[in-house]
Amino acid sequence: MELSDANLQTLTEYLKKTLDPDPTIRRPAEKFLESVEGNQNYPLLLLTLLEKSQDSVIKVCASVTFKNYIKRNWRIVEDEPNKICEADRVAIKANIVHLMLSSPEQMQKQLSDAISIIGREDFPQKWPDLLTEMVNRFQSGDFHVINGVLRTAHSLFKRYRHEFKSNELWTEIKLVLDAFALPLTNLFKATIELCSTHANDVSALKILFSSLILISKLFYSLNFQDLPEFFEDNMETWMNNFHTLLTLDNKLLQTDLVSNAIQFLASVCERPHYKNLFEDQSTLTSICEKVVVPNMEFRAADEEAFEDNSEEYIRRDLEGSDIDTRRRAACDLVRGLCKFFEEPVTGIFSGYVNSMLQEYAKNPSVNWKHKDAAIYLVTSLASKAQTQKHGITQANELVNLTEFFVNHILPDLKSANVNEFPVLKADGIKYIMIFRNQVPKEHLLVSIPLLINHLQAESIVVHTYAAHALERLFTMRGPNNTTLFTAAEIAPFVEILLTNLFKALTLPGSSENEYIMKAIMRSFSLLQEAIIPYIPTLISQLTQKLLAVSKNPSKPHFNHYMFEAICLSIRITCKANPAAVVNFEEALFLVFTEILQNDVQEFIPYVFQVMSLLLETHKNDIPSSYMALFPHLLQPVLWERTGNIPALVRLLQAFLERGSSTIATAAADKIPGLLGVFQKLIASKANDHQGFYLLNSIIEHMPPESVDQYRKQIFILLFQRLQNSKTTKFIKSFLVFINLYCIKYGALALQEIFDGIQPKMFGMVLEKIIIPEIQKVSGNVEKKICAVGITKLLTECPPMMDTEYTKLWTPLLQSLIGLFELPEDDTIPDEEHFIDIEDTPGYQTAFSQLAFAGKKEHDPVGQMVNNPKIHLAQSLHKLSTACPGRVPSMVSTSLNAEALQYLQGYLQAASVTLL
Repeated sequence: MELSDANLQTLTEYLKKTLDPDPTIRRPAEKFLESVEGNQNYPLLLLTLLEKSQDSVIKVCASVTFKNYIKRNWRIVEDEPNKICEADRVAIKANIVHLMLSSPEQMQKQLSDAISIIGREDFPQKWPDLLTEMVNRFQSGDFHVINGVLRTAHSLFKRYRHEFKSNELWTEIKLVLDAFALPLTNLFKATIELCSTHANDVSALKILFSSLILISKLFYSLNFQDLPEFFEDNMETWMNNFHTLLTLDNKLLQTDLVSNAIQFLASVCERPHYKNLFEDQSTLTSICEKVVVPNMEFRAADEEAFEDNSEEYIRRDLEGSDIDTRRRAACDLVRGLCKFFEEPVTGIFSGYVNSMLQEYAKNPSVNWKHKDAAIYLVTSLASKAQTQKHGITQANELVNLTEFFVNHILPDLKSANVNEFPVLKADGIKYIMIFRNQVPKEHLLVSIPLLINHLQAESIVVHTYAAHALERLFTMRGPNNTTLFTAAEIAPFVEILLTNLFKALTLPGSSENEYIMKAIMRSFSLLQEAIIPYIPTLISQLTQKLLAVSKNPSKPHFNHYMFEAICLSIRITCKANPAAVVNFEEALFLVFTEILQNDVQEFIPYVFQVMSLLLETHKNDIPSSYMALFPHLLQPVLWERTGNIPALVRLLQAFLERGSSTIATAAADKIPGLLGVFQKLIASKANDHQGFYLLNSIIEHMPPESVDQYRKQIFILLFQRLQNSKTTKFIKSFLVFINLYCIKYGALALQEIFDGIQPKMFGMVLEKIIIPEIQKVSGNVEKKICAVGITKLLTECPPMMDTEYTKLWTPLLQSLIGLFELPEDDTIPDEEHFIDIEDTPGYQTAFSQLAFAGKKEHDPVGQMVNNPKIHLAQSLHKLSTACPGRVPSMVSTSLNAEALQYLQGYLQAASVTLL
């Protein structure tokens, strides 16, 4: 693509169309951009538009499109084509920092994110001058530029908060600190001084405070990995400045600066080497009274978010999103102070909690915010260690959580009016979620019908929290690692629970509420057959919802849980009555057809997984409705999307398991297409294991005569891949395949096909692959397949006993005993860096595995062999009867002593001997 005015005009027109709410206009425009984004100069055209377009909407759209393009394509994936040519990469890195700093704030944020994505891949090795360019901009004196640099640095360095310690990481952080620590400290001092100089200039202070926010975020990120020597000399200065700033009664501090400054204090007070800065009782009291308590208050901005921007409020409160709030920061500070000063801090705050509750009791309708702050303080004081999955895992023993629950939480939830005091209702429900491991089960059981009742609350926050709390309670584990609550205990509430959950999806603002849908999924999972009487209504509601959201999928988590709920409905019902599968097909296939015809990319992998589950439920042959779909599943376009591959392979496996004879007769002309899919998958390091899943199903289920003509070519393809790109993952899959082939077609057939490709190849495979690598095979079924296959090679392959291959007989037996008795060899060569399918960047939706559509583990030798060690002993005994004297001689002269001892144990257990 040339950097021409004509191309800029075309790009502008298509970008405009992507903003159109009409999907018939929007989708083709998105498809066009997807089709041209691989061309050279495409990203440079976007940057040119961003810089020169006169239309501000197009500029913003170009910046967002550019960021998403970088997100999808910048990472270079091994064995896949480079999606951005080198010239474009160089040009982008040469221009993007300057362009970002000279752009308006809305576009600056998008470009800053793009720099962060590029930096994650290229910094520091492939982008060594990035830091210098950024630090030099601090000298500009222009705070629009300075804030752009700080924002970019923050997006680049915040990953240091979450990465595991390693020498490589510390080397990178040291490189950053060497260049950044002094300029950042100087900028901080200069900005604090400017705040004093411009104390009466509101607009100037807003800009300066935004700089201080970013500086404190950067300071937090760069200190997170605890390399204190870089900031230690100035720590007391930093702390005093922030402490002073936070005790000011200044209306201008209604900004993120407060939360970031508090977060700074929270991070410092947790570090043992800064403990001395907080030991003075007056400092501790001042921080508790003047910093924590005022910032625990439910402010006007919180109330506004609670009522008018519920989704954002929930995201911040439940998920701890990056958007900091004063309350979250104050809670973190309390937890941090309790690390070294638990007793004095608990003493100081206990008095505040009691006085707040007394104020509330005087006039609840006016003073409800006092109780809200009290609940937050108790929560912060009591929470020593917490995880999203399990709630509080370690609590402050100085706080009686059950007593507080009974006296101050339950009464609010027992109120008949679910719409009264919504903030306190939300607080109470959140308390249950957080302290569910500390509150006795009998109290939690009392709260379940109360939570079900609150699913009807008008407040989005309240009914969302109620759904989330129910979902968390239903996943709690009891002493025997079973669910804490049994289906029998929840059964009395089943009808009202299901009714209220689905009704909650009709409340304003919650039509695609992921917490409600997750609670529906979890309720199905816990209640199991108790939901069967309600299934016709439930599946009808789920299908209607699926049809509605498929028009414009926008909530990936909601969609995922919806498909999980559909899978659970199928599993639970068909387990009790397999014939009911027909009812689900009638309910779902119309919607599935629409999704496939409209190419709703986000849903196609899910549809294939649900279809696999339905097809696997059929016990006999494949219904004609599925066979009509079979040829379409082999179309190359479907396999080009990475996210489709695991689901498509699973669906083809279901076809092969349930209808191999039908495919062999009615669709024999499609077998080359099936093998073409295998050939494509086997060529990719990321997807070769999926190719083997498909190949194994073909070998196991297809009638031998239907694949006879293709067998040799299959092995040739595998050997070519082994020669060109041998990886541990490929070797493991290859070993399972050849042993499955041996079981299916016989040991002699395996030897003949190898030697038919090249003389003596069978011996080379034994010596170079099977014997040295078999220890790498993992998984019980996979090991069993290999054990049975190798046993066949040892005992049912005449050339192993009377040709030059005989010398490999004992080493092969030794390796099999090693497979049984030695630990798995999980070493991987240093040069191998596998790509997880989910991490492969691309325009397509990544694959999301449905837990409740999961494929049951299939053991192809289950009916033939129960215990492979006994099977080996019996097979060796049988061989020894055919050629007396030879087997004991080979075993006793060549097998090492330890292996021989194990073998004697197998023979003894099988009650056989070697003759």
